[in-house]
Amino acid sequence: MSDIVKIKKGVDIPLIGHAKKERIEERVVAEYAVKPTDFIGVVPKMLVAEGDVVKAGTPLFYDKNNESARFTAPVSGTVKAIVRGAKRAIQAVVVASDGKYESLPFEKNDAEHLDRQQIIDAMVNSGLWTMMRQRPFGTIANVADTPKAIFVSCFDSSPLAADYDFALHGREVFFTNGIALLAKLSGGKLHLGFRKGQKLAQCKFPQNVEVHYFEGPHPAGNVGTQIAAIDPINKGEVVWVTTPEVVSNLGRLFTTGEYRPERCIAFAGPKAAHPRYYHTISGVLVSDMCEEQEIDAATTRLISGNVLSGTKISTDGYLGAFDSQLCAIPEGDYYDFMGWLAPGFKKFSLQRTFFSGFLAFIGHRDNDSVDAGRDTLYNMDTNYHGSPRPLVLTGNFEKVFPFKIYPLQLIKAAIIGDIDLMENLGIYEVEPEDFALCEFMDPSKTEIQTIIRHALETIRKEAM
Repeated sequence: MSDIVKIKKGVDIPLIGHAKKERIEERVVAEYAVKPTDFIGVVPKMLVAEGDVVKAGTPLFYDKNNESARFTAPVSGTVKAIVRGAKRAIQAVVVASDGKYESLPFEKNDAEHLDRQQIIDAMVNSGLWTMMRQRPFGTIANVADTPKAIFVSCFDSSPLAADYDFALHGREVFFTNGIALLAKLSGGKLHLGFRKGQKLAQCKFPQNVEVHYFEGPHPAGNVGTQIAAIDPINKGEVVWVTTPEVVSNLGRLFTTGEYRPERCIAFAGPKAAHPRYYHTISGVLVSDMCEEQEIDAATTRLISGNVLSGTKISTDGYLGAFDSQLCAIPEGDYYDFMGWLAPGFKKFSLQRTFFSGFLAFIGHRDNDSVDAGRDTLYNMDTNYHGSPRPLVLTGNFEKVFPFKIYPLQLIKAAIIGDIDLMENLGIYEVEPEDFALCEFMDPSKTEIQTIIRHALETIRKEAM
């Protein structure tokens, strides 16, 4: 079964610096890291010490609150460092690679000969289970739960996003096998979201897999948008989500019997000298790639993930666990002469504050999308173009927020911490990334994603 879902509310951010789809460069580096901070609510309990020899799939630590959440070494080598922060909280476990990529042996089998529990056990033992996220709250999925559905968004609509058709080229068999395995974990349907024309959509899928095609601007590729359009989450319900690359790695695990958490990264952005794709392993040290891209740490902000909801890292940092992008954009540490009084012919404008916004609007008034008519790419930076101020009612959030939710009212309820009101307004349907566009266009400069995350954590801890 397949249908077409049209997302009318949203906007595509026209940022320059897309990774060129010419070839995928193999990138082998000396270090990889597993970071507990990439995961919501994880309190690590160490299983190794510095200097221990490990293979890919060797347990490094587990979550004290969820022993099925086992975090394993992404490569073979030696535990180089256990990095601690304030109050000795573990920030990262760094593994120095021996270059051999030896894996612990895991059982090879296909989906037809495996039951649900066997698949879960193998995912837990290999460390792949930690990549299954649960909504609401965005935590690692609970093995004791049976979700009403599983969702995989097979395209990314965020700025400068990786193209999964290109990134997974040559791994289509692993992807198909992974889908067949994942389909056995759901208590209902496995929903796959595609753009029309995607090659991955031509794969053969099991009967309980539903294929949906999405049209429209960002956030059409966000899994939260797809869930809201197909099967919204109500209080007491659980949905699991993951990414196409995790699905491919799951297929590889059972096809080859090896744990290999591959990543194909789109290194992109205005400050990237040679935007391109890199094939590597999860948690990779990014310094070599930054050197090749001629990144100047003093004038560049490096983001693991997309520019709307990613995490700032240093040029000697490590790729985030769920990320398939590295974005390099200019730091906006300067003042604009005349500010918004200038005509702004070359400035991106959603609200037609600058003249460029009027040019994009002319002739496209019949289109519901904020992005109507835009075909110019912009060299944007991190400048706020203003300072934080009180949150005001503008009606702009509703133009880019495709949920059947009142976004401003939910944000206000989150600020005051009113749990009952948040539940009535649909807090269980959303994650911080769903508000990224609202934050981007907010004239009040409010850190909306942080507010939503704090609200979700408050509710989660109340329910524990």
